Amino acid sequence: MTYCIGIKLDEGLVFCSDSRTNAGADRVSTYSKLHRFSVAGERQLMVVTAGNLATSQAVLARMERDLKEDAPQSIAKAQYVSEVADYIGELGLQELGRFKEGGPTAGFNAEATFILGGQIKGHDPEMYLIYPEGNHITVSDQYPFLQIGETKYGKPILDRIIRPDTPHETAMRCALVSMDSTMRSNATVGPPIELLFYRRDALDEPALYAKLEEIDPYLVELRRSWDENIRRAFDDLPSLDGVFTAAHD
Repeated sequence: MTYCIGIKLDEGLVFCSDSRTNAGADRVSTYSKLHRFSVAGERQLMVVTAGNLATSQAVLARMERDLKEDAPQSIAKAQYVSEVADYIGELGLQELGRFKEGGPTAGFNAEATFILGGQIKGHDPEMYLIYPEGNHITVSDQYPFLQIGETKYGKPILDRIIRPDTPHETAMRCALVSMDSTMRSNATVGPPIELLFYRRDALDEPALYAKLEEIDPYLVELRRSWDENIRRAFDDLPSLDGVFTAAHD
């Protein structure tokens, strides 16, 4: 399992992903799930992945090859980010089709899910969640974020904090708290944590990027501060005095 977040802000796009691919009793392995594609000055695209690693790797490799070979369909030919989402969905379906041609395998799931975000010159930034079936959805103004993988543990903090006008640094801290909450509750999600911010219209500039190990000083301090403040906030909740009445037989 994995956990990835995409947030669409007025300022730009935030991505956060874990890197754990296996968490067995005797082996823990990692692999980056955050990938960047760019055509300088013309388009910047970011993809995070969840699900079957072989399928997602095959899709990403095909995207890179089509771009390098100037194929008729590639991320360089799309006019809109939504067209790139269609393209990734088609590639995912093709990879699933190849797996199914090999015959059924009990208990094995080859599906992969993607979050795509980015900007093409002349258009606003966009963000999409691409399902294994090839279709996709985008964010809403009320909930301008998307999640894939182990989503349930980290969703409450995103629901409470993230809005389109949230400052990007606040959104990045929120994404890290969401990730840390998930790691605490599910051992299949783990570091290194990758964090990226693409600023709107920064087509010629590098994105802000950080890779945080579990013992990274900032991550350790964030976790400590969050734990202390959430306990303090809980202690400050209104007392239950006056809520109960005497029970009668």
